[in-house]
Amino acid sequence: MAFFDGIIRQLRSVIEWEYPSSNDLFFQWSSDGDEIKNASKLIIGPGQGCIFVYQGKVISMLESEMMVDLKTDNIPFWTTISKVMQAFESEHKVGLYFYRKTRILDQKWGTTSSIKYNDPVYNFPVGLRAYGNFSFKITDPEMFFKTVVGSGYNFTVKHFRDVVNSRITEPLSDYLADMKYSYADIDSKRTEMSTYFMSSLKNEFNKLGFDLTDFRIEGTSFDQETQKRINRISDLTAEAHAAKAAGMNYAQVQQLDALKAAAKNEGGGAGMLMGVGAGVNLGGNMVAENPFGAAQKAPKADYDPSERLMKLKKLLNNELISQQEYDNKKKQILEEL
Repeated sequence: MAFFDGIIRQLRSVIEWEYPSSNDLFFQWSSDGDEIKNASKLIIGPGQGCIFVYQGKVISMLESEMMVDLKTDNIPFWTTISKVMQAFESEHKVGLYFYRKTRILDQKWGTTSSIKYNDPVYNFPVGLRAYGNFSFKITDPEMFFKTVVGSGYNFTVKHFRDVVNSRITEPLSDYLADMKYSYADIDSKRTEMSTYFMSSLKNEFNKLGFDLTDFRIEGTSFDQETQKRINRISDLTAEAHAAKAAGMNYAQVQQLDALKAAAKNEGGGAGMLMGVGAGVNLGGNMVAENPFGAAQKAPKADYDPSERLMKLKKLLNNELISQQEYDNKKKQILEEL
């Protein structure tokens, strides 16, 4: 069987890139030992090009679809190859690399590691990941072959994605450090960031022989530690808004929480002392304002039951007190009338 395979290779008469898959970018036709014969026909299909490599050097290129009769057609590239191959002796073989000329669409990218920087507003370390898609097209196949593909057999779109991903993290880190975006601004700046990277990466990748025709940031995410900090900020902000709506400041809400916690602690000593301390502070800050304030009745001018009832209702609506606490205190206020 090996003998007949050798004869078939010697009689090979048509050279073409048949049925390329969507993942193929460069394809070495002669990687299986086929030899080019002087009577062969070379077919370059639509959206394809071909690079001729001999003894490690790019000899000639075809960039248009065509069919070439390698025995009779008098074209410059074949004249050159005929000379260097010395009458097609079997020990002189040439590498033929077909490549895709069409635009490759919707390729996914993502940062390989978290991008670290300090949030300029909240002053805590942020770990950010980003992902999106891009499209590209080979514009200088010889340069692309020399700088990216090299002497490998086949080069796929996946290999190319790896190249792009390896070159994204550093410029993205530099950009975020320069622009000083807070974590809360990242999503609203995605279009602006995509436009910047489209311009920045095009210049870099043009040097490698291809054009970045589209680049998008689809989304971002934060590492676990950053997400914990973000959640804490969200909780504190929500509590501050609730306190303001109830006519209290945040410190007063914290003191109220301490009182409630101490009241629930039936262990005695420590809870009682904490409750007394918090109650003293709360009483000093909230006389005639907080329904849980000083025990003595304030002067008539500062003692408005309707205002106290309204504030009491706000506390209930913002879930700062329970329904039972609300009912008890409401009853107390009404009894004092």
